[in-house]
Amino acid sequence: MISFILRRLASAVPTVFVVVTISFFLMRFAPGGPFSLERPLPPQTMANLMATYQLDQPIWKQYIHYLGNAVTGDFGPSYIYKDNTVAELIGKALPYSMQLGSMAILIALIGGVLLGTIAALRQNSVLDFGLMAFATVGVTVPNFVVGPVLTLIFAIMLSWLPAGGWGDGSIQFLILPIIALALPQLAVFARLTRGAMIEALHTDHIRTAKAYGLPSRVVVVTHALRGAMLPVVSYLAPCAAALLTGSAVVESIFTIPGVGRYFVLGALNRDYPLVMGTVILVAIFVIVFNLLVDIAYGLLDPRVRHD
Repeated sequence: MISFILRRLASAVPTVFVVVTISFFLMRFAPGGPFSLERPLPPQTMANLMATYQLDQPIWKQYIHYLGNAVTGDFGPSYIYKDNTVAELIGKALPYSMQLGSMAILIALIGGVLLGTIAALRQNSVLDFGLMAFATVGVTVPNFVVGPVLTLIFAIMLSWLPAGGWGDGSIQFLILPIIALALPQLAVFARLTRGAMIEALHTDHIRTAKAYGLPSRVVVVTHALRGAMLPVVSYLAPCAAALLTGSAVVESIFTIPGVGRYFVLGALNRDYPLVMGTVILVAIFVIVFNLLVDIAYGLLDPRVRHD
C-alpha cells in the first residue's frame, strides 16, 4: 500500500505540471489583459505596471519565472487585491469554502445514498418514479438557477433567512448556499446508488445470502450496499474536490468570501496569478481525492489489490 501511494504521488507531479502549463498559456493568450481598462492608462503608467509585474518580458521567461516560484509555494502578488499575495488570499478564503463544501458533500452523500437505496428497493413503484423524477430535476436544473430561486422564496418573500453573506458563520447564513451546492450532487448520488443497488441485488452472492435466510437489513446494508458504493465513490473524488475548493457560481450568488468567488473575480479582471493559484489548488485536491478513492476501492472490493 505504501509503495502504491508513493507511485501515485510521484505520477501526480507531471499531472500538476501539465495543468500549470496549459493554464498559464491559455490565460496569456486570452484577449485583454490585467490592466486593459475602458479608459486606457497613460503609456508611462502602463509601462511601469508591466515592468513591476514582469509582464514586459517574453512569455517563456514569464513562464519559467512563475514555475520556479510556484514550486516553492509562491504564486505571486494579486493584480487586483493590492498588497496581498495569492497565497494569502487563498489561505483566507479556503476555510470558508472548506466549511461550506464539507457540509454540502455530507448532505449530498448521505441523502443521495439513502434516496437511491430506497428507490432501488421499491423498483418501478410510484415512490421510485417520484424519487428519480426529483433526482432528474436536481441534475438538470443548474445551481445558478437554484440559488436565486431559493433566495427569492426564503429570503425575500418569506424573510426567513439572509439573502447572502457569511455573517457570523451561523447556520442561518449557510442554509441556502449549502442547499444550492448539495442539491445537484445529491441527485447524482441518488441516481448512481439506485442503478448500482439494483445491479447488486441481482448478483449471485446476494441471492445466496437471501437463500441462507439472512435478514433483509443485513443483506442490503452489509452486502449489497458495499458493492453499490463503488460508482458512488468514483464520483465522490471530483465532486468533493469541486465543492471543497468552492463553487464559483454559488459563492458569487451568496457573496461567500471563498476560493470560488476569487476565481471568478480573478478571471473577470485577468488577474493571472490569482486564477493560476486557484487552478493549482483544484488540481491538487482532485489528485488527492482520486488517491483516496483508489484506497477506498480496496476496502470496498476485496478483488482490488494495491501492490
